[in-house]
Amino acid sequence: MMWFTKKDRIDDVARQLAHSPDFMCRRIECKGRNVYVLFLSNLINHAHLHQNVLSFIHEQQHISIDQLARCLPIGAVSICETEKEMASYIRDGWAGIYIEKEKRGLVVNIAEKVERSLEKAETESLVLGPKMSFTESIDTNIRILRQNVTDPKLVTEKIMIGVRNPLEVRVVYIEDIADETNVQTVKQRLEELHIDEVIDSSVLAQMLDDHAYTIFPQYLLTELPDRLAYSLLKGRIGIFVDRSPTVIICPTTFFSFFETTEDIYLRWAMSTVLRAVRMLGIFASIFLSPLYVAVITYHYEVIPSALLLTIGESRSRVPFPPVIEALFLEFMIELLREAGARLPTKVGQTMGIVGGIVLGQAAVDAGFTSNVLIIIVALSALGSFTAPSYEMGATIRILRFPIILLAAFWGLVGIFIGVSILLIHLLKMTSLGRPYLSPIYPFRFTDMKYALIRLPVRFYHQRPKTNRPQNSRRFSWREAMKRKDLDE
Repeated sequence: MMWFTKKDRIDDVARQLAHSPDFMCRRIECKGRNVYVLFLSNLINHAHLHQNVLSFIHEQQHISIDQLARCLPIGAVSICETEKEMASYIRDGWAGIYIEKEKRGLVVNIAEKVERSLEKAETESLVLGPKMSFTESIDTNIRILRQNVTDPKLVTEKIMIGVRNPLEVRVVYIEDIADETNVQTVKQRLEELHIDEVIDSSVLAQMLDDHAYTIFPQYLLTELPDRLAYSLLKGRIGIFVDRSPTVIICPTTFFSFFETTEDIYLRWAMSTVLRAVRMLGIFASIFLSPLYVAVITYHYEVIPSALLLTIGESRSRVPFPPVIEALFLEFMIELLREAGARLPTKVGQTMGIVGGIVLGQAAVDAGFTSNVLIIIVALSALGSFTAPSYEMGATIRILRFPIILLAAFWGLVGIFIGVSILLIHLLKMTSLGRPYLSPIYPFRFTDMKYALIRLPVRFYHQRPKTNRPQNSRRFSWREAMKRKDLDE
């Protein structure tokens, strides 16, 4: 669309902006030519508008679009060919400029972004290491990333997603480390998304999943800059979404969701112990309640006599079968957790503590459940909270319910059936086309130190093969061994 008269131009831009009441037009007469500045008043920085745009234009001796594009004291400047293009920039807080008898327009970035200050991470708390988290501004997040990763090969590619509500997405990776196939797969999946809008990075991650019907998360979401930097240096890819404080990391494995950056900051022995505690906690969270149901219902003989007497006394007043008893308590724990999450922080903490104690004791006194099962369900709940990833913790809590039902139907055989189905499902899963259970399947012994155990730093001279890095070497093994000899 070509540009015609002054009135046509202003009317067309206003129509593209749905004749918004905050749409403003300022006219400046400069050496016999009229200059028109268009903007949305609630999106711009008015000090920048008056000091760097209106005053600058008024002082010019000769005025033209090309001359303004070269000389305006603002960093972000772009020339527009159509009214639609200018209106799109104005929606983002830019100011549009056109001059009489000029066919092209100019836009300058004087947007005043609404964003919160840098704060501590809320969902990924750490004892050691940096505490700063990402914010909702993609420009701020990229700046934070560049402060953490100064590698000149760091690439940030911009992709716009959304038809009605376009949103900026940045794909970030280190060019000579990240696998080219992984990078192209991510960009292809993003470019093939033809949707109205993307609300948040967590929604985008679901759209990029390899398996849409599984309950297991396939991409890692983090709000920690150091975790993203660590992942990029291992050959992974990050995806920023504007207006979202979390970043998508891919490809990931099942074990990635049980790692924390604190594992790096602690001594290797302590990190190994903590990883083992997390894995045992997850195992207990999934199987403790089903084992109780299976043993009490079908397999009394596996319980020691002393303990069997205690359990018998505990259940003597309970009129329900073990499966109903277990499901009742599990459902009560989920209600308390959900209520605590939705209430204000201080009220939620009080609700969780008081509600758990009061309801638990009342349930025992009323004969709805036994003391033994309350201990087991409490341990199961604690085990699910050891997962550093909120999504994986929620997945673990959901898995308990079908396995409890299988245990109620067939006892230990039902649990083994559930475990077999679960393992088959995990073996078939991929993340960005890469095996989800790596390095267990396919087995890679050298990558075990990135999954289940933690070794001294000198053993991490190779990047994990699971990510297929182009440059797999982090440092020289021989130099590390020389260092070890000197230390000894």
